[in-house]
Amino acid sequence: MAKKSIRELGVKDFVNAGLSVAEANQLDLVLKDVLSLTITNNPAEIWRHLITRRALKPSYPHPLHQLLYYSLYDHHSSSSSSSDNTASPPPYWFPSLEQSRSTNLGRLMETHASKLLGPSYKDPISSFHLFQKFSVQHPQVYWSLVLKELSLSFVEPPKCILDTSDPSKHGGTWFPGSVLNIAECCLQPSGHPNKQDDSVAIVWRDEGFDESEVNRVTLKQLRLQVMLVANAIDATFSKGDAIAIDMQMTVNAVIIYLAIVLAGCVVVSIADSFAPKEIATRLRVSKAKGIFTQDFISRGGKKFPLYSRVIEAAACKVIVLPVIGDDLGVKIREQDLSWKGFLSSSRQNPRSYHYSPFYQSIDSVTNILFSSGTTGDPKAIPWTQVAPMRSAADGWAFIDLQPGDVYCWPTNLGWVMGPTIIYSCFLSGATLALYHGSPLGHGFGKFVQDAGVTILGTVPSIVKAWKSTQCMEGLDWTKIKTFCSTGETSNVDDDLWLSSKSYYKPIIECCGGTELASSYIMGSPLQHQAFGAFSTASMTTGLVILDENGIPYPEDVPCVGEVGLFPVYMGSTDRLLNADHEEVYFKGMPIYKGKVLRRHGDIIKRTVGGHFIVQGRADDTMNLGGIKTSSVEIERVCDRADECILETAAISVSPASGGPEQLIILVVLKKGYNSNAETLKKKFSKAIQTNLNPLFKVSLVRVVPEFPRTASNKLLRRVLRDQMKRELSVQSKL
Repeated sequence: MAKKSIRELGVKDFVNAGLSVAEANQLDLVLKDVLSLTITNNPAEIWRHLITRRALKPSYPHPLHQLLYYSLYDHHSSSSSSSDNTASPPPYWFPSLEQSRSTNLGRLMETHASKLLGPSYKDPISSFHLFQKFSVQHPQVYWSLVLKELSLSFVEPPKCILDTSDPSKHGGTWFPGSVLNIAECCLQPSGHPNKQDDSVAIVWRDEGFDESEVNRVTLKQLRLQVMLVANAIDATFSKGDAIAIDMQMTVNAVIIYLAIVLAGCVVVSIADSFAPKEIATRLRVSKAKGIFTQDFISRGGKKFPLYSRVIEAAACKVIVLPVIGDDLGVKIREQDLSWKGFLSSSRQNPRSYHYSPFYQSIDSVTNILFSSGTTGDPKAIPWTQVAPMRSAADGWAFIDLQPGDVYCWPTNLGWVMGPTIIYSCFLSGATLALYHGSPLGHGFGKFVQDAGVTILGTVPSIVKAWKSTQCMEGLDWTKIKTFCSTGETSNVDDDLWLSSKSYYKPIIECCGGTELASSYIMGSPLQHQAFGAFSTASMTTGLVILDENGIPYPEDVPCVGEVGLFPVYMGSTDRLLNADHEEVYFKGMPIYKGKVLRRHGDIIKRTVGGHFIVQGRADDTMNLGGIKTSSVEIERVCDRADECILETAAISVSPASGGPEQLIILVVLKKGYNSNAETLKKKFSKAIQTNLNPLFKVSLVRVVPEFPRTASNKLLRRVLRDQMKRELSVQSKL
C-alpha cells in the first residue's frame, strides 16, 4: 500500500514507478492541475478528472497505476474495518449523461420512462434505480419493450407476456402459446437496420497465425453453412434427438450448435476439458444419440487428444472434425463419421443449402447444460427458447451490445457463457469474435487488437495470468469500450490492471447461473462502477438478503447474508432433468410478499450506497471467534499482503478435539518468487487484523503449488478443507 497521499506524490515517485523523466514531468503537471481544480479533496472526483483527461496511459507500467489508485484511495481502504465492513467501494468509472443516453437502456428510458415513471423521471443516470424497481414491479411492461429491440420473430405470437394463473409454477409461464425457432432468429437479417446479409457475423483466427488477416464470416455465409449442417442432421438423426457437442469453441462449433437447434434437436453441452468419465455421465444423463467432436484440441502450440477421450465414453455415433486442415489425424471407428462424410449425407438433396426451420413451442428444450458437478452427477439444466431471450436481453441492457460491436469472450459451449455469447451477438446484431486456441498468450491478445474487439469478456483467473506473465504488453486494446467478468470473485488489483489497458473503461461484473440463463446482479453503464463490485440487480430481478434466521433485511440497508431471489424470473428453469427442481431451489426457503423465494446459494454484501460484493457460496462462510465471515473477504485482504502472492484460499477447520474454528490460509506463489509460511503468516495476520477484524487470528499457513478447481475453474475450498481436516487429524494422533 502507498504511504504517501496523492498530494504528496511527485516526479521522483513516478520515475520510481517506471516512468521516464519526461513522462513523469508531464504526469506531474496534469496531476497538479487536477488537484488545483478539486479543492474538496474528494478522491473520486480527482480520479474522475484523471480518467477524463486520459492521464493514466495504458502503456504506463502497472506500478504507476497502482501508485496513483492506492495513494488516492488509501484512506478509504484503511477505513474498511470490521466496524465498517459495508463501506461503499471506491469508484473508478463514471458515466456521463451524454454516454448514458447513447446506451441501449438509456435510449429506451429516454423514450418510455417519462411516461412510465411520470414526473419522477429525470435522466438515465439519476433515474436508473427507479426504472429498475419499476421493471421488478411490472415485468410484463419491461419485457414487452425490450424484446422488440432484439431480432425475434414469432411464427405464432404469445397470448400474453406472463401467465401466473398456475400456482404450481413459482415463476409463472412466459410467452404462453408462442411458437418460433430461436436459431432462425439468430440467422435472419430482419429486425435490425444494421443487421444485413453482408454484415459480419463472426471474425476468427487460428492460433499460430498471428500475422495473418482476421477471417470473416458474413451473416449470409453463416446461414448457408448452418442450413447445410441442418440438412445433414436431418439425414442422420430424428427430431427431438439430443446431440452433444464436445469441441473447442470454433466457427464450426457455432455452426453445429445453431444447426442442431434449427433442426429441432437438442444440444448437449460438454466442455472439451472433460475426462472420459465426465463425458460419459453427461451423455448418459442427456440420453444423447450422437456427439460432435474433434480429433485433437489445439491449444498453446500443442495438440491434445480429444476423439480418443470421447470414444472411451461414447457408445453413440461420433462425428469427428479435424482440428487442422481437411483430413482427420486419427482413425475413426466403423460406426462413426468424419466431418466430410457427415456433410455428404445431405448432398443427395439438391437444395442442401436451403432448410425449413423446425418450429416449436416457446417451452421446448433446445439445450441441456450442466452444473460443475463436484460430487455425484452434475445437475442437468434444460434451456427452453426463453433462456436465449433472457441472455441476449441482459447483454443488450447491461453490456450494451449494439450492431457494429465486436464481442469476444474466451469460453466453451460446455459452459453457460458459450450459448450466452452466441445468442447475445446474433440477436443483437453484434459480431462474434472467436480465437481458435489458448486465451492465455500474446496470440490471443493480438487477435483482440487486430479484430477490433469492442467488448472483451474474461474470468478473473485469466486476467490474473495475463497480468502475471505480462504477455499482453505492447498491444493496443483501446478500441475496447467495455470489459466483462464472471465465473469467480474478481481481484481488485487485477481489475485495475485490466481496466487500465483501455483508459479505464468499465468492467461489467456478472453474477448468475446456468439455471437463471442470466445474471441476477450486474454492473451497469448507467451507474458508476467499483472494482470487484456489482452496482445493481439486473432488470426485472427482485432480491432480498437473508439474515441467519432466514429473515430478509430491510430493503437498501447495508448487510451481509444469503441472497433470495423473487421467483418470477424470466428465463429461469422450471425443471431439472435429473433432480427435484422444487427441492433444489424452493424447499425450505422463506415466503416474502406472499411468494416462496428462489434459492441461489450466494452470500452477498450490500454496501452503503447499494453496491453488491459476492462473499462466496453459502458453504464458504466461516465462524471466527463468534463472527461470521466469508472466505472471499479474507482472501481479498491476503492477496495484497505481499507481492510474491499469486492467490490465496481461506478455509476454517474445527480441531479434531473440538473447539473454535481455526483459520488456515493456503497460498500459491508467483513463478520465480519464494517465501516461507511463517513470514506469510505474520503478514496475513497483520493485514486481516488491520483491514477486517483485530480478533481474527491465522492458525496456519501452507504454501501449495496449485489449488483444486472444478472444470469451470471455480476454486474447490471444500476439497482443501477436507484435505486439511485429514492432515490435522493425523497430526493430532502422533
